[in-house]
Amino acid sequence: MVFSGQFLKNSVAALLLVLPLISSAGSTEDSIHVQHDSAAVHAEAPAAHEAHEGHAAEPADEKSKINEHIAHHLQDSHEFVFFSDEQTGEHYGFPLPVILYDNGVKFFMSSAFNHGESVANVDGNYYKLFHNKIYKTDAAGDLKLDHHGHPAVAQAMDFSITKNVVALLFTALLMFVLFTGLAKTYKKGPNALPTGFARVLEPLVIYVRDEIARPNIGEEKYKKFMPYLLTVFFLIWTLNLLGLTPLGINVTGNIAVTVCLALFTFFITQFSANKEYWGHIFWMPGVPYVMRIVLAPIEVLGLFTKPFSLLIRLFANITAGHTVVMGLIAVIYVMKNQLTVGGSIGASMVLTLFISVIELLVAFLQAFIFTMLSSLFIGMAVQEHDHHHDHAHGHDDHHVEDPEIPVI
Repeated sequence: MVFSGQFLKNSVAALLLVLPLISSAGSTEDSIHVQHDSAAVHAEAPAAHEAHEGHAAEPADEKSKINEHIAHHLQDSHEFVFFSDEQTGEHYGFPLPVILYDNGVKFFMSSAFNHGESVANVDGNYYKLFHNKIYKTDAAGDLKLDHHGHPAVAQAMDFSITKNVVALLFTALLMFVLFTGLAKTYKKGPNALPTGFARVLEPLVIYVRDEIARPNIGEEKYKKFMPYLLTVFFLIWTLNLLGLTPLGINVTGNIAVTVCLALFTFFITQFSANKEYWGHIFWMPGVPYVMRIVLAPIEVLGLFTKPFSLLIRLFANITAGHTVVMGLIAVIYVMKNQLTVGGSIGASMVLTLFISVIELLVAFLQAFIFTMLSSLFIGMAVQEHDHHHDHAHGHDDHHVEDPEIPVI
């Protein structure tokens, strides 16, 4: 079944209408404040906290709140919170499933934590949510914090469906539906034209094939790696675009996700490599024997620096983009006294719109760079090189300058 553009528009409209209707009641404190302030975990003197908020050092407190909101946006979470009313303590959103392994599988909803304020009692076991991590504790919720504010109790083995997991599952389902429709179009015949949103996908698929896979991997072997390259390109691009929505999703800004993506590239590269690739790593041809011994450990180190650069580049760029956008939104609160409320809102909207347009480009650019470098590393591992060795003299008869020597 091919999904038309009208179908997609109706689906998105229905999703936007349903999401605001899903809400969960909150408690008397802001969930972000509770999760990031150790004093709030112990509930020490709420009245003193209110007095502190009314203290003369209000601007510094406002900045600390903004920093906590930005940190909360960048982190993963066990619930979706679209809006929090600090006056009433209401939190509008919905909880997500919590799956723990602690002498068996424990399954419950994150609403049992009451936005981090309550201790969840599951089959006689007590769990506390602290800084978006779940710890096993007692009925009082004592985490036994050390002098650094770190819990001294055991952390539960967490397999929960968090915001990032929901975004990954949604992206995987979306890609499956869209590309299934595109594939069915091609089954109708070689001259069949895509319809609907598939018209957008086809030029991107051709672009990845002709501009990324073929030049870097080679005409003979690129087809083998096209499924992976297409998957990683559209996965990263879609997740980057989801991160620009107000849903608070930051999947590609999560170091664990970028590590997994880089590991996939690493293992595909190493397991697909031919003997000439390993020969270049451990006994590089065309250089003196002494230099081969010196270069071998450097090339081995290069095996690991390549995927490391992939994961750090994607993680750092996406995290920096989210931080800048959130910081510009915070101009409304930080500069309202200097620019008035209307002026601060206007300045924030102009700057945020400008950066958001740039972030749309960055979303595509980071997907392109990750896919391009992945194909380049794979191509270096699978391409054949024409070397003629004189075994009697131990050197090359015809010295061929090798452009595929890995560069660190």
